[in-house]
Amino acid sequence: MRYPIVLLGLICCTLISCTEEKLKDKKPTNIVFIMSDDHAYQALSAYSDHLLQTPNIDRLAKEGMLFSNACVTNSICAPSRAVILTGKHSHLNGKIDNMAPFDTSQITFPQLFQDAGYQTAMFGKLHFGNNPKGVDQFKILPGQGSYINPKFITKEGDTTITGHVTDIITDLTLDWLQEERNPDKPFLLFYLHKAPHRPWWPSPEKFKEFSQKTFPEPETLFDDYANRGTAAKTAEMNLLTHMMYSHDSKIRPELRDKMNPQPAVKEYKNSFYGPYGRSTDAQLAQYDPVVDSINNWFEAHWPSMNDQEKMRWKYQRYMQDYLACISEVDDNVGRVLNYLDESGLDENTLVVYTSDQGFYLGEHGWFDKRFIYNESFKTPLLMRWPGEIAAGTVNDEMVQNLDFAQTFLDVAGIEAPADMQGESLVPLLKNEKKWTRESVYYHYYEYPSVHMVKRHYAIVTKEYKLTHFYHDVDEWELYDRLKDPLEIKNVYDDPSYAAVVSKLKNELDGLRVKYKDSEELDQKFLYK
Repeated sequence: MRYPIVLLGLICCTLISCTEEKLKDKKPTNIVFIMSDDHAYQALSAYSDHLLQTPNIDRLAKEGMLFSNACVTNSICAPSRAVILTGKHSHLNGKIDNMAPFDTSQITFPQLFQDAGYQTAMFGKLHFGNNPKGVDQFKILPGQGSYINPKFITKEGDTTITGHVTDIITDLTLDWLQEERNPDKPFLLFYLHKAPHRPWWPSPEKFKEFSQKTFPEPETLFDDYANRGTAAKTAEMNLLTHMMYSHDSKIRPELRDKMNPQPAVKEYKNSFYGPYGRSTDAQLAQYDPVVDSINNWFEAHWPSMNDQEKMRWKYQRYMQDYLACISEVDDNVGRVLNYLDESGLDENTLVVYTSDQGFYLGEHGWFDKRFIYNESFKTPLLMRWPGEIAAGTVNDEMVQNLDFAQTFLDVAGIEAPADMQGESLVPLLKNEKKWTRESVYYHYYEYPSVHMVKRHYAIVTKEYKLTHFYHDVDEWELYDRLKDPLEIKNVYDDPSYAAVVSKLKNELDGLRVKYKDSEELDQKFLYK
């Protein structure tokens, strides 16, 4: 009887030894982080196909995980990127708005990857700074960058590349993967699109294609904000009264000035010919017929249209250009995914697609972002990691861009700094029952400023959203996210929600303590 037991013991030891050897031989996971700028989740067909088909980005959902409740901590470009890089809320990393400088003494997660022996590279839009720390190779746009024949900041100096920015960023990314990458080392690759950031200039081909399309209107296009407070009523994001004719709708300035369209909208200086004037003669030959057709239609029809018709026309012009830019992003993401698959890199690479925040596509009559209402608060998030994430899974937990740094560090087996405030998403990716977060914290600061969205902070759960607007107002809003998904009825003063308000206020106070936010900081940042 003793021999079978001894034999079983030898087999177990052998299996353990083999497992340990396999773990030692296992390659570190590569990470490809794909981020677009202002990509609304409702313009990604993995979430909703009523506006656009995005088959290439959708592959990440089919082959991995889609997060249905992913959101941001501060819905504005540069602060969102600072949160992602540092793993800390805006009030701690200091980048509260687009104007505040970024504290470059802070540790960002690419530095930790570089220290751990990863190759690191970044191509596209960073938005702030011109020498990203922890990045071996980079070619980044200065500030917002240009769609047409863009300039790039590189280690060798500035250079201008002829073509459309979405194609060029992809070319640079693929060139690094194919030619510069050391195949013996793991890599962290940032593939960062400018599109679909305003002002929307698609490639000539997409511009022509989408100018012929018509898109369904959102249910709240003509929202009157009857059940909302001061903030929604005074924001300057309305399609009719705030979207610019030349900058946004492609009306030539000379025609705009001749017609003096009402309502009059203040334009940015050189807002049409600045981007358009970057075109070569060959590019202009492609753009001009479409621009001419838009202007001819505008001149013939605008004077006789009522305000609702004008609003609808502006919405269609907006959607045509915005969605054309996204379609081009989707095509190019497909190029990168195809290369990863064909080269075999996909088998050991976590691919992430997200945006720096969401965007309003006519909901509440708006464009832009900033508010905590769903369209700008929520953001697309899809992840593919063969062998670790089950294909075709959907996760509805409350996750944030705050979590990205710690997630990537966890995937790579790199220890995260103690002052990072997010949580690793790896347990969710592996379907482990270890997630305990029930609510997230949000804080927006950029007021008074462009679009005039008032300062506010909030707590959000799967069921409710409680927001405090402050500074020059003192107003609260509560939305029942399950009963009122369009967020058009503020129930803060509804007696039947009194217990919910009390509970959420206590939890909001707790989150502000947990994340080290305070009234003192609120006052301090008023004077930034």
